[in-house]
Amino acid sequence: MRASGEREEPSAGPGSRRVVLKGAALTAGLAATGLTAAHPVYAAADPPDSTDAGSRPGRPEQVTARMGGTSLTLSLVDGALHWSVRRDGREVLGTSALGLRLADGTVLGGDVRVTGERHRTRRTTWTPVYGRNATVTDHYREQCWDLRDRATGIRFGVQARAYKSGVALRYVLPGEGTATVADELTTFGFPGGTTVYSARDEDAYVPVAPDSIPVTGTATTDSGPLTDLPLTATLPGGLIACVCESSRVDYPRMMLSSVPGEPNALSAFLMEHTARGTGPVSTTTTVATPFTTPWRVVVVGTTHAELVDNAELVLNLAPPNALSDTSWIKPGKVFRCELSTAAGLQGIDFAVARGLEYIEYDAGWYGPEFTTPDATKPIAAIDLPAVLSYAADQGIGVFLYVNRLALTDADSLFGLYKSWGVRGIKLGFINDGTQSMTNQIIDWAKTAARYELLIDMHDDVRPFGYERTYPNWISLEGVRGNEQFPTATHNVTLPFARNIGGPMDYTICYGQSRDKTTDAHQMAMAAVYYQPLDFLFWYDKPSKYSNPANWPGLPWFNAVPVTWDESRTLAGAIGEYVAVARRAGSDWYLGAMTNESSRTLALPLSFLGSGTYTATVYADGTPGASPFRTPVVVSTRTVTAADTLDVAMAPAGGQAVVLKPG
Repeated sequence: MRASGEREEPSAGPGSRRVVLKGAALTAGLAATGLTAAHPVYAAADPPDSTDAGSRPGRPEQVTARMGGTSLTLSLVDGALHWSVRRDGREVLGTSALGLRLADGTVLGGDVRVTGERHRTRRTTWTPVYGRNATVTDHYREQCWDLRDRATGIRFGVQARAYKSGVALRYVLPGEGTATVADELTTFGFPGGTTVYSARDEDAYVPVAPDSIPVTGTATTDSGPLTDLPLTATLPGGLIACVCESSRVDYPRMMLSSVPGEPNALSAFLMEHTARGTGPVSTTTTVATPFTTPWRVVVVGTTHAELVDNAELVLNLAPPNALSDTSWIKPGKVFRCELSTAAGLQGIDFAVARGLEYIEYDAGWYGPEFTTPDATKPIAAIDLPAVLSYAADQGIGVFLYVNRLALTDADSLFGLYKSWGVRGIKLGFINDGTQSMTNQIIDWAKTAARYELLIDMHDDVRPFGYERTYPNWISLEGVRGNEQFPTATHNVTLPFARNIGGPMDYTICYGQSRDKTTDAHQMAMAAVYYQPLDFLFWYDKPSKYSNPANWPGLPWFNAVPVTWDESRTLAGAIGEYVAVARRAGSDWYLGAMTNESSRTLALPLSFLGSGTYTATVYADGTPGASPFRTPVVVSTRTVTAADTLDVAMAPAGGQAVVLKPG
C-alpha cells in the first residue's frame, strides 16, 4: 500500500513483458552487433523469416495514437522508422527519424519491418506526496510496434503514447542478455519558423533557430552545438513545446544537437562525459535486457500558459512512488545560516518567526569543500549538537550541505546524519551526464530515503521525473540560479523551460541591492515557480529584517506555501511575462512577473469559488532609479469570481496577491 495514495494498474506494454528473439541462430549475430541473448526462444506467432509483412518501397506503413487533440504517428517510409506529432491538426514535429546505433555501428531503425502491433487506452488518477496539484490524471492512448531489423534479424520495439498534454516515446530492447548502445538516433523535426530556447549548464537562455545552437564544451566535456533539457520551442501559429526526458535509469542523460543540413531539426545526443568533465568517459552504454530507454517527452501547449499547466506529463511517465512510508517527507521553506553556532541559533529563531520549516548550513560547515572531504566533523565555530538540539525543540529541521567529494560512503554518512537528527542534505557539484552518474544519483536518493532524509541536488543535474518515484528527492538545481542575479527576461523564461521538467531550487533574493528586478518580482517567484523546497532570503542575515515595517513583503513570505492543491497558469509568453495562481486549502496565491518592459495584465478571477474574497495585493510602487529601488506597495480589496484583476507591473517588476475567502 503506497502511503502517497498512488493508484496504478499493472502495465501490459512492451516495457514490462518479455519480447522473445526468434531462432537460436540469432545468438551469434546478436553478439556481433552488441546485442546478446542468453537463451533465445522461438515465438510461435512470428511470421516466417521470408515474409516482408508490409513496408514495401514507396508505400509508408503507419499507426497513430490520438488523445484530446494531440496525435503521435509512427511510420515506416521505405523501411525506415519515423515519428511525427500534431496538435489540433497543426504540426509540432514533422516526419522525424527514429533509431538506435549499436556498438559495432549497426543501426536499428534504418531498414525494419513490423512484426507485431498493440494498442490500449488507459485512464487513472494518482495522489502525489506533494506537487502542483492534489491529484494527477494519467490518461493516454498507447501504440506499440514490435520491429525486426532486416539485415541482422535483431528484434526491438518502440512504445509511443499520446496525451492531451503532449506525447512520449521510448525504445524497447527485448530478450535476456545485454545490449550495447553507442548512439540514440531520435530526431525532432520542427516546422519552419521555429525558435528554440537553448541553454547549457548554468548559461542564460538564448532564443535561436534549431540549426544555430551555440557550440559549447571543452576538451574534457561533450562539445558541439549542444543544449540541455528541458528545451522549449515556440512554433508557427502559436503552439509551444518543451522537450524533456522521464524515467532515466541506467542510461546517459540526453542533450540535443543541431543537425547539419537540416535547419529545423534537433537530434538526440547521449552524454559521454559528466557535465563538468570529471570522471571516466563512456562512449557506449551497456544495459541488461529486457530494457526500455528513457521516455522522450514533448510537452505541448496551444498557449504558453497551457504549457506550464501540462508539466505533470513528465511525472506521469515516471515510475510510481517506491516508498512505503512518506509521512516524514515535508516540503518547506529554508533559511541559509552563516557558519557559526550563534548564526544557527538565530536562524532557527528567524525561521520560527517567519514561518519557515528549515535552516541550512551550506558549503564550509565542515571545512573547505574541495580540500576537506570529511563531512562528519563540523568546524570549531559550529557546535552542531547544540544547534540540532535547539532546532528540534523549536520544530525546525536542519539541512547540511555535502560536496560530492565527501560521498565516498553515502550509506555510512547518511546513517550518521540520521542519528544526529538531520532532516535533509543538499548535495553540491553533482556531475550528471553518464550512465554511471545517472545510477549514482538514483542510488543517493534511495540511500537518503532509507535514512528518512530529504535530498536537494545542486549544479548541473537535470530532472527526469524521479521526484515521483523517490519523493524525498525534493528539489534540484540544473539552472542559472537567482543567486547569480539574472535578468528579468531570464526569470520569465524559466516557467516555460527548466521548470517544466521538474522542481527547481532557485534561491529567492528578496531585498537584495544586486537584484536586476523589483522586490515584488522576487516575491512573485514563490507562486510562479514550482519549488517544494524554497530557499528564501538568500545572502541575508536575520538582523536585516529586525524592523519588519521596513520590509512590507515579509507577510507574503510568512504565508505562502510550497506545495499545492490546485494550480492555474492565467497568462504568459516565454521571455515576456507570466501569471500563475495556486490554491492551498481555500486560499489562493497569485504571482505575476514581467521582463524589462512594464505591463498591465487583466486577469479574470473565475478560478475563485463562490462568495467574496479579500485580496491582499503586493504591487510595484513608483519605479525607482533601478528596479531594486522600486518599493512594494500593499493594498486590500474585496473581489469575487466575476471580477477581473488589473495587475500593473513596473519594468522588471511583478505582483504577489493573497486571496482569502470572506
